[in-house]
Formats: sequence, C-alpha cells, structure tokens
Amino acid sequence: MTRVSRTRLLVLAIGVAYVLSAASEPLSLVFAGDIMLDDGPGRLIARGGDPLAGVAALLAGADYAIGNLECPIATVGKPLESKIASFRAHPRVLETLAGRFAALGVANNHSGDYGRDAFRQTLDLVTGHGIAVFGGGENLAAAHRPLLIDADGLRIAVLAYNEFKPRCFEAGADWPGIAWSEDTQVIADIRAARRAGARIVIPFMHWGWEREAQPSLRQRQLARAMIDAGAELVVGGHPHVTQGAEYYRGKLIVYSLGNFVFDGFDYPAARTGWLLRLKLDGKGLLAWDTVVVDIDEHGSPRPRPDLPSPCGLRGDLQIRECRPAVDEPSRRPQAGLQEPTSR
Repeated sequence: MTRVSRTRLLVLAIGVAYVLSAASEPLSLVFAGDIMLDDGPGRLIARGGDPLAGVAALLAGADYAIGNLECPIATVGKPLESKIASFRAHPRVLETLAGRFAALGVANNHSGDYGRDAFRQTLDLVTGHGIAVFGGGENLAAAHRPLLIDADGLRIAVLAYNEFKPRCFEAGADWPGIAWSEDTQVIADIRAARRAGARIVIPFMHWGWEREAQPSLRQRQLARAMIDAGAELVVGGHPHVTQGAEYYRGKLIVYSLGNFVFDGFDYPAARTGWLLRLKLDGKGLLAWDTVVVDIDEHGSPRPRPDLPSPCGLRGDLQIRECRPAVDEPSRRPQAGLQEPTSR
C-alpha cells in the first residue's frame, strides 16, 4: 500500500482513524469480499504458501485496502454446536494479511464461531499486527464505531454490519461482539458520522441470501435508506456470489463482492469474486471499477482483467462494463469495450 505505509493510527472518540500524508491526487480504496483463512487457505499458509500472492500487486496499488475477515483468528474457544460450518484460523495467517490490508471488517456470521474469548483474541491479534478492526469490538459502542480515514482534509467513515444469523454474535453493553444491522441504528450511525465531519460514509454490509445472483428486496430497500441517510456508496458481501451493481440518486451500490479467499464450494459462481477499486475526492466518488478474480481449489484468488465487469465514472447514469487495467485502479473505460449497460 502506498500512502498507508506512511500512516499513524489514532484512537478517537468516534472511532479508529488512519491519517494519511497529504496528497493532491484522489484517494484510492479497494474492498475485498469474504476472506476465510481456515481449511484450504490455512493449510496452504501452513505449507509456506501465500493465498494472496496473485492479488498482492492489486492490494499494494491502493492507498487503503479493506476486506471482510470471515473467521476468527485464535487458538482458544470451541465451535458452536448449533452451527453447520464453523471456522477458526491459526495466528500464523496474520503474516499473510499484515502489510496488505489496512483494515478488516468483522461484522459477519462467522466472527463468533468459536465464542467470545476467541473473538476477543482475534481483535487483539489483528490490531497487534497493525491492522485496524471495525464492525466489532469489546462492547456495543466499540462495535458501532466507524473506521475513519483522514487524507488531505478528506474524512471517510466506513461502517460494517451483519444481518445474517446467529444474532448471538452481536456485541452487548459489556460483552464483545459484532455490529448487528438494525435499520434505525444503521441510519443513526451514518448520520452521526456525517455530523462528526465525515464527507464520505461507506456502509460495508454482510447481507443477502447465499447463492442468489440478484439482491433481495430487503437489500435494495436498506441500501436506498442508507443513501437517503447520507451514505456516499454502499458495498456488500455474504452471498458467496457477486450480485451486480446499480445507482440510486447517483450513488453507487455494489450488492455483493462474492468470495475473495475461500474454498470448499461446489458451484462455479462461488469461485468468482470482485475486487472493488474506488477513487474518492472531496466531491465523493470520482471513478470505480471491479477486477474479476478466479478462486482456485486452495481458495486463492487470481485476477482476470481480460473479463469485463462493472465500472463507472462520476456523472454516469448507468453501470458500465469494462476490462480494467490491473496496474491502474479505476481507469477510465477505453474505446472498444462494452457499451454501458444497466444492472
């Protein structure tokens, strides 16, 4: 990561903030989907492999890389008997994440798989490796604090929420856990972040039904309510497949990025994901694109820039499709690529 390497971490009353060095160019952010480092990816790391090797250049090319950590990283705890699938990664996986991701969201349906002690250990281990955590914390207030990014006078707030069972993973007044997607609280958090000076607010949602290629009515309604409340754009995940993108009131909604590092799926759509790349300035979203990644049998992503995927520019009325350059995030669509299409 370029400017992130020159940041310093601050703990503020409203949340966690990275202060980036002054920059005259727009800030570049990337969002990755579900990152699960147990099972195949964990075994690969244990053998000395690197599931992120194929996308390392894409992550390093952004000022700030954010992902969804879909597992606790811990040595303690026991799996919940009520869950069909429970994950827990060994702390050795943190060396794979450190230096590549500046922040990881933990508001999802697997963060609490091994109980509160494992969740608390995850928070400590991840932050101890220089990676900020948001969407979860030592208590309810901490779980709802936004991740704050300050760059050359531009303040960006990123919030994370889960709305897929079990709800017992939710943080409480005096116990650790994740931020749950309760509509009134989500709206209140967005408005509070705007009042506190965030020019750009980005909710990072864990929502929708698995395997479904189209967003549900619930997702659409909540996404629009969040934009009405002041969100600049909305990013989502959880269904394990991509779900398309659309504009509402000129604001971008990417419903699901699909998987990023994950194995064990028996249907092809779960082995394809998107890496979302954003360029942001004082007026909001300047440009964006998605890079298709194919995920191999070990759960490792490889970019497929030859495949067209959603992209766009400020002022667009429809979602475009383009083949992005892997060395130039959010590049302007080039002549000869697919005509803009609605999604």
